[in-house]
Amino acid sequence: MKTINILLVEDNEGDILLTSEAFEESKIANKITVIKDGKEAVNFFEALNNKADIPHLVLLDVNLPKMSGHEVLMYIKNNERFKSIPVIMLTTSSSEKDILLSYRNHVNCYITKPIDVADFMKAITKIGDFWINIVSIPVK
Repeated sequence: MKTINILLVEDNEGDILLTSEAFEESKIANKITVIKDGKEAVNFFEALNNKADIPHLVLLDVNLPKMSGHEVLMYIKNNERFKSIPVIMLTTSSSEKDILLSYRNHVNCYITKPIDVADFMKAITKIGDFWINIVSIPVK
């Protein structure tokens, strides 16, 4: 089983815990780095010197403190080093404006978080199955 580095940019402690548990339960070998605000996420990318530390997949919330998920997405997709990283907007927002803006800024997919805990866990498992077990993502 391949090891995948996942960057989770999320400020809600409950969603962080559920996301981590869902990946663990789905038996997907991965390293999850958690960042809780948008500015910290950009700082994380700017500080990356080692190619091995670049995440394979980014799960990004729209509503973040200090800098929005949209701003983080634009930073990633406008940076030559990072633009090939798949970015998934995983958010409570079902706003058409947020969805359209995300796709205009080259998000790879937009998922509205299910409210029900069991449905949330299933969604994370499916994300892992699809993005880690089915599709080929760029090797750094």
